[in-house]
Amino acid sequence: MKILVPLKRVADPDNANKVKIPAAGDKIETTGLEWKPNPFDEYALEAALRLTENGQTPKVRAGEVVVVTFGPKETEQTLRAALATGADRAIRIDTTDDKLDGDLVARALAALIEKEKPDVVVMGKQAVDGDSNQVGQILAELLDWPMATFAATIKEEAGALVVSREVDGGVATMRVKLPAIVTVDLRIVAPTSVYSTKTAATFKYNDGVRFAALPAIMAAKKKLLVEIKLADLAADQALKVEYKAFQAPPARKAGIKVKDVTELVTRLKNEAKVL
Repeated sequence: MKILVPLKRVADPDNANKVKIPAAGDKIETTGLEWKPNPFDEYALEAALRLTENGQTPKVRAGEVVVVTFGPKETEQTLRAALATGADRAIRIDTTDDKLDGDLVARALAALIEKEKPDVVVMGKQAVDGDSNQVGQILAELLDWPMATFAATIKEEAGALVVSREVDGGVATMRVKLPAIVTVDLRIVAPTSVYSTKTAATFKYNDGVRFAALPAIMAAKKKLLVEIKLADLAADQALKVEYKAFQAPPARKAGIKVKDVTELVTRLKNEAKVL
């Protein structure tokens, strides 16, 4: 099985409170924040690795995992990290974030997929910076491929994937024929969430994503990483989404401490008008 995994670097989501908006309001200032892989994309990579291995011998890749990102030269650090954890090769599509929107990313990915011809595209359900949750859906429409979104579990079958996905009120299980697109949620990295046909049903993975050992990090430097110009994949680079301005939410008022339940009930009744 050949799997393509799109990755995106984002400003450290654990320090989102340090994001600033200049007085002009024309951009979001992330200076000083560390760049990290989008968490949902890390989950997608882990799912792809599990689908292309026997869980008891994870260093042997029974298939191919190709990672791709859009960005300048420095985004290759994100790709090298993915190669260190087990991906076979990497592709960087040269561009910058301000020249992209979800539609353009999907169109460029569609052109890349026509060349790479993967069996599956596994990607995070959304990026934590824009939270648009649209690239996977647009891509499926462009390719006319079946799709499963918000995947919590994936089981490989001959020529298909059985995917359990989170929906309002529970979990829906569906079977998608390959080639297909799957977007994953955070539960995809639970110990029994993803199984290839080579992994025994009794096997349990460690919870979460895997981390690369030092030898793997060194070996990743020798793995193939190629650059492709965005124009080679998308002649039309016009954006359909344009951000006109940014504005920080108003500061919250300080809370009020009450001395007892009686005062709380009184304030709720007379001030909040909730009783």
